[in-house]
Amino acid sequence: MKMFEIKKLAHLAAALAVAVGSCLSATAKDKPNVLLILVDDLKPALGSYGDEHAISPNIDRLASKGIRFDLAYCNQAVCMASRYNLMLGARSTTTGFYSFGTEFREVYPDAVTLSQHFMNHGYHAESMGKVYHIGHGNTNDEASWSIPHRKAKVIEYIVPESTGRELTREEIMFQNTRMHLEGLSPIREFPRGAIGEAPDVTDEAYADGRIAVHAINRMRKLKKESAKPFFMAVGFARPHLPFSVPKLYWDMYDRSKLPLPEYEEHPKGAPAFAVKGRGEMANYKPFPEEGPVSEEMKRYVIHGYYASVSYVDAQIGRVIDEFERLELDDNTIVVLWGDHGWHLGDHGSWTKHDNYEQANRIPFLFVAPGVAKPGSSTKQLAETVDIYPTLAELAGLPSPDVPQPIDGLSLVPVLRDPQKRVRDHAYHAFPRNNNKVGQAFRTERYRMVRWVDMGGEEEPIYELYDYKKDPLETVNIADSKPKVLAQMIAIADSHPFPSQNARKNRR
Repeated sequence: MKMFEIKKLAHLAAALAVAVGSCLSATAKDKPNVLLILVDDLKPALGSYGDEHAISPNIDRLASKGIRFDLAYCNQAVCMASRYNLMLGARSTTTGFYSFGTEFREVYPDAVTLSQHFMNHGYHAESMGKVYHIGHGNTNDEASWSIPHRKAKVIEYIVPESTGRELTREEIMFQNTRMHLEGLSPIREFPRGAIGEAPDVTDEAYADGRIAVHAINRMRKLKKESAKPFFMAVGFARPHLPFSVPKLYWDMYDRSKLPLPEYEEHPKGAPAFAVKGRGEMANYKPFPEEGPVSEEMKRYVIHGYYASVSYVDAQIGRVIDEFERLELDDNTIVVLWGDHGWHLGDHGSWTKHDNYEQANRIPFLFVAPGVAKPGSSTKQLAETVDIYPTLAELAGLPSPDVPQPIDGLSLVPVLRDPQKRVRDHAYHAFPRNNNKVGQAFRTERYRMVRWVDMGGEEEPIYELYDYKKDPLETVNIADSKPKVLAQMIAIADSHPFPSQNARKNRR
């Protein structure tokens, strides 16, 4: 072959490569972006979910653009496990990830997380704020992101009196300080930080405001420079304790008009260990570590929670405003998810960490242009683990074929038609230190909790609640409704026995 012919072929090959590259780039760019908004400790205390007290115009606006799941549940009501459920698509009862201090790659070293699945199919993925739980012995997963994670504080104060200028109990746990200092005193020997504070400052004085700014800047940069579609996870800390938010948001509410808990007793007939009373709330001053809680204190805590909801709503609004200004909304899937709920005094509880409605029901919104009808809602029972396969299908990615188990189901049929059903129950769980795991199964009307002994030595203990007749869970009716109990047991028996991996891998 003559030299000029070789050069001509080389030029043709180069031109073909450029054309193919441009085509692939265009194809990748045509894929939808994903904006995943995670909110810590947020139950459906939102106007769009019917809460007449909540001031949440921005999340409500987001709900008006897509579909609202009215019966969505976390798979475990604690931060670390719930976020593993999200990113792995697997329930705690399958993986055994119940407790702080177990890293998921210790059990599934080759796991492909939700964001990795997108990265493997041409996406740029990044995260900021609280996405994985970093603290209490757990860390971020670097393999899940294209660039380093932007960490932000969860426990944050700017008023000196809130801490007495000392390192507080919860700061120690979230900074993983406890994991690095030998001979550290018991956590209760450290001072408590304030439940909340209300300084007259700008939104950026706290981490969530700064994360909103970071998300805005990153969207601008990616819109301008990236040839890839993006998967962006934006994690907000409030309304997680402490209720440290600017005075503006406290001033939105009249404390005397906020609702007090309607039923503060344990459910009649429930095992004593089923209710978690104070949890981390006891690590904040001046909440009493034991004994009665005054009405004044109850009102303060409830006020702080609602103020924190309004603060995080404003930060989400800033992100959504810029997202729309950049004209990203026509080709971006948006998900808003709360990692679990929160008790505000019902059952005498001021935490999560159990299997009751207030701790496990979560806000769950999908905005999917061309798929989900704006302003729609559904009674389909949904779980955190469903987000993984649903996002994959919406983005046109293959179903996840990954080393870890995938327990979630795609909700795309429901996004297209809210009357469709892909499952008849949701499954969540919570363990107790008495070697029991409470398997909870929620149908549209009932919830059964089956407390199983992980050693197999004791008979199960049952709880059953009827949400049509008893939405406040005042009475365990397991003994009085044998037919219903038998139906719920059949559902439970369709699932494997809870995994004990976490017990084998605790630090």
